[in-house]
Formats: sequence, C-alpha cells, structure tokens
Amino acid sequence: MNIEKIQETIANTRETVISHPLYASLESLDDIRLFMEYHVYAVWDFMSLLKGLQQHLTCVQVPWVPVGNAATRYLINEIVTGEESDVDMDGNRCSHFELYERAMKQAGADTSKIKALISAISAGTPISSILEQSSLPEAVKGFLGFTFEVIASGKAHIMAAVFTFGREDLIPDMFHALVKDMDQKFPGKLGTFIYYLERHIEVDGDHHSQLAMQMVQELCGNDSQKWEEAAEYARKSLQWRTQLWSGILQEKNS
Repeated sequence: MNIEKIQETIANTRETVISHPLYASLESLDDIRLFMEYHVYAVWDFMSLLKGLQQHLTCVQVPWVPVGNAATRYLINEIVTGEESDVDMDGNRCSHFELYERAMKQAGADTSKIKALISAISAGTPISSILEQSSLPEAVKGFLGFTFEVIASGKAHIMAAVFTFGREDLIPDMFHALVKDMDQKFPGKLGTFIYYLERHIEVDGDHHSQLAMQMVQELCGNDSQKWEEAAEYARKSLQWRTQLWSGILQEKNS
C-alpha cells in the first residue's frame, strides 16, 4: 500500500464529510457561531495531535539525543512552526488555535467551554477525566476521545495518518464562500474567521499537506501492516468528523 491507496480507501468516507448537509444548512450568524463552538475542539485536538507526533519523532527532553531520522524530524518540526507560530492579520505571531479563538470572540461565539477545558488541562486534570465529567456535547466527546486514543497508542504512523487525512482542508469551498457572503451581511463579525480559513487553505491545503504525506510515507516505509493501520485509522478519523458535523446539525435543528 502507499499514499494513493490510502486516498482510494478513504475516498467515499471523505466525500461524506465534504458533502455533509451541515454546510448548506448554515444560514445565519447564529448558525456560524454554533459551528465554531463545535469546530474549535477539532482545531485544538489537531494541535494536540501535532505535538504528540513531535514528542515521538523528535527529542523534546534534556539531555538531547538524536531520535528517528533527520528527514522525519524536519517534516514535523516545520509543520509545528507553521501551526504553533503562524501570523495573524497584523503580522503578529500566534498559533492557529489562538487565531481561531479570536475569530470566535469577534463573531460573538461562546468560548467559555473551550476555555474551561484548557484551564482544566493546565491545572493537570487528565483529558479522560475531563471528557467523563464535562457537559460537552456527545459528538465532541466522541471526537476528542478518538483523537486522544490515537495519541495514547504511541504509534506514530497512525497518528500521522489521522493528522494528514483528517485535517482542516475537509472544509469545502462552499463553506468558505458562505462565510464570506455572511461577512458582507454582518460586517466586522467574521473577518478573523475568514482569515483563518484562507490561511488554512494557503498553508495547510498545499505545503503542509505535502509535508504530512511525506511523513506518512517515511513512517510506514515498506511495512504493509503499518500501511493497513494508517488507512484504517484515517477512515475512522473521517467517520468521527462526520459524527461531529452531524452533532452540530442535530443541535441546530433541535
């Protein structure tokens, strides 16, 4: 198996995400706010998955020792730099998560739950306990639970596959156009969100996605079992994304 075979394996599941009825149902600023209040967890756990990969593929301890091969170290470190220290609309450094949080505030979306989660993690509460005890929507809990199960597996090739094929380029062009149209109706509310989406298209949709695919190729190598696992977990990640989108749609229609 190779990258092309993974893409073939997940094609139908990926199309289910891209053609999800959620996008067309978003008709108001309140709908966009609801979307952001769910989607922010995917932005956050994407960063967590990225740092999990960095821990496995590079040395993050002292004293330093060489870990893995230099090609894979380069790939993950370059992606980390771009995701953790990108630039905002004014050219100031910030992570994509912090940029998204700003976009939520500008749009008037509720950031209290994601802030509570970050505070609990900063205080040392295990993510498993947070998910058990929180009042987060079930779709969010399931989505996060899967991601941290993948991280806990310690299998870098699986983590890389989920990172690469379950990423944010799953948001289709129609959603981007819808947000732009809504920004014209509600000026000053969605400018940062549009910048975030365009930045992801520019950085993640091209350069980072190519680096990530190289990383999967490096980590799976000639091991057929690793390729099979990578394809299976890539498919599972897309199924969980579908469930997250369905959770938003269900709450919107309730």
